[in-house]
Amino acid sequence: MNARGDFEDLCFEDWMPAVRSRVEEALSRFLPPEETAPKRLHRAMRYACLGGGKRVRPLLAFAAGEFSGAASSRLEIVACAVEMIHAYSLVHDDLPCMDDDALRRGRPTCHVEFDEATALLVGDALQSLAFDLLSCEVLGARQLEMIALLSRASGSLGMAGGQAIDLEAVGHSLDREKLELMHTLKTGALIRAAVLLGALCGESLTLEEAGSLSCFAQRLGLLFQVVDDILDSTASTEILGKTAGKDAAASKPTYVSLLGLKDARDFADTLYSQTVEMLSPFGERGGRLADLADFVANRNF
Repeated sequence: MNARGDFEDLCFEDWMPAVRSRVEEALSRFLPPEETAPKRLHRAMRYACLGGGKRVRPLLAFAAGEFSGAASSRLEIVACAVEMIHAYSLVHDDLPCMDDDALRRGRPTCHVEFDEATALLVGDALQSLAFDLLSCEVLGARQLEMIALLSRASGSLGMAGGQAIDLEAVGHSLDREKLELMHTLKTGALIRAAVLLGALCGESLTLEEAGSLSCFAQRLGLLFQVVDDILDSTASTEILGKTAGKDAAASKPTYVSLLGLKDARDFADTLYSQTVEMLSPFGERGGRLADLADFVANRNF
């Protein structure tokens, strides 16, 4: 049964929690049990992954899989692999040597709940487990392509590289081009990977379809970050589930600090229009992805 077959009768408002629930169950199944030694590390891994988060990347993987007619058994694997990479990045980003934050998803960060050494190992172990999942034979002939895609999106030319630029930029101003590069790598690369991995789980796309989907994902990743910057300067800690105003307090460059709040909002509107336009050739096939673009543009947490 393909992804649409699992949830075809659900409206978007019901589809999101249904996919999130499936991903939560799959993550719990793929993560080592707490009772397995080393118990403290496995408890911390489960703490970092389960029980919270928007699950935007898994949602995108499932939506793109619906676009390509993918089997849900494949989609839950790639969705969990991407979410484990994302969770590891959050655990490491929150460490004192990085962003030094004490709150994530409305509860203590991993290094606060456990300790710094355990948090470091959690990130290491989650990254390894993500690629272990992608080695599963269920993924078929495109398996190596998937592994290469996620590894590039996670490394120095993707998420890790974007974080390095972010750290170097603290206390300095960045022009718009450099700020976009930073977020294209730090946030956008993994969002793009989630979309393309989901699509790769299904029927082959034409070069034109794959190109449009990649452009959609790139613009969506930037939209996500612009909205994140806006929320960081306007929403409360209680709503966000993480420390509000952290970027401004740390003198980190953001779209709000560069453009001002009004122009940042206008830029987000422009990006949203661009993401939807990228899907227009696909008609109803791109419906779930268009709904997710709307969710990203209008989210309040």
